[in-house]
Amino acid sequence: MKKIIITLVLILGTVSINAQELKWETNIDKAMEVSTKTKKPMLLFFTGSDWCGWCIRLQNEVLKTPEFAKWAKENVILVELDFPRRTAQDAAIQQQNQGLQQAFQIRGYPTIWLVNGSKIDGKVNFEQLGSTGYVAGGPAIWIETANQILKSKKS
Repeated sequence: MKKIIITLVLILGTVSINAQELKWETNIDKAMEVSTKTKKPMLLFFTGSDWCGWCIRLQNEVLKTPEFAKWAKENVILVELDFPRRTAQDAAIQQQNQGLQQAFQIRGYPTIWLVNGSKIDGKVNFEQLGSTGYVAGGPAIWIETANQILKSKKS
């Protein structure tokens, strides 16, 4: 019995470690560099990490799951654009996030945009592939929604 419990703990620990290995960029310029190198679109996650209930729910039900981690590593560059109320944030990141919030006309949280980015004459340009937010049904349903957005732009 002890061996079964230890095995289960190790397996669950490995699964949660895999989900935590995701790299969320917070600097859009860095994310664009990685996106350009890998030829993957960016997933821009507009969130209120310390106050938005739906954002926290999306994190727990989708973004922190092994299924999402696997999908994200294969398909997108992750960018977190946070608007915390209680947590201190670097002024440069705050300014960057507010600019992107205005550019994408974010009216509610969570909002996720899938985009391709480029710089032309030093100016950042985004090709908007599509947006989504919280989708009930767990990671499989959310990933299906994201895949539809990505597929519609490849056609």
